Amino acid sequence: MSGATIWLTGLPSAGKTTLARALAERLRGEGRRVEVLDGDEIREFLSAGLGFSRADRDTNVRRIGFVAELLARHGVAVLVPVIAPYADAREAVRKHHQEHGTGYLEVHVATPVEVCSVRDVKGLYAKQAAGEISGLTGVDDPYEEPVSPDLRIEAHGTSVTESAAVVHRLLVERGLA
Repeated sequence: MSGATIWLTGLPSAGKTTLARALAERLRGEGRRVEVLDGDEIREFLSAGLGFSRADRDTNVRRIGFVAELLARHGVAVLVPVIAPYADAREAVRKHHQEHGTGYLEVHVATPVEVCSVRDVKGLYAKQAAGEISGLTGVDDPYEEPVSPDLRIEAHGTSVTESAAVVHRLLVERGLA
């Protein structure tokens, strides 16, 4: 089986990690080797010390992209639920995969900021509204929505299972599952 990276981008609390975990479970059920490179875990272990400036965010995305491509090259389905707010950093990751002949899909989990702020699984939107933090992606820091992702999912309008099925269908169509 070939490996591939499935990059799930979207705002905080959009449902990226939830979708990644559901898809991972489905792929493992089919006997696939799967890794989920969760953005929060990567920040803690691989990108400790990086802040949230544009340069630090780009460095974080490129590091994750490198690890994802390396795993994918060795037959792992790599699910990457990471905000990755800047289009040029996401494009650099795609190009790195292309240069190595490794499958790559960009999935935009297109949940509106109003829905994300209600979900607010980490309390970030509430902290930003209270003035406790600044630089929240999509609120007072930029998020460049993908112009032409491989797939756009409005996860707030479908169940997690349905969303995972849609991504899985695209993997099958592209010969990556």
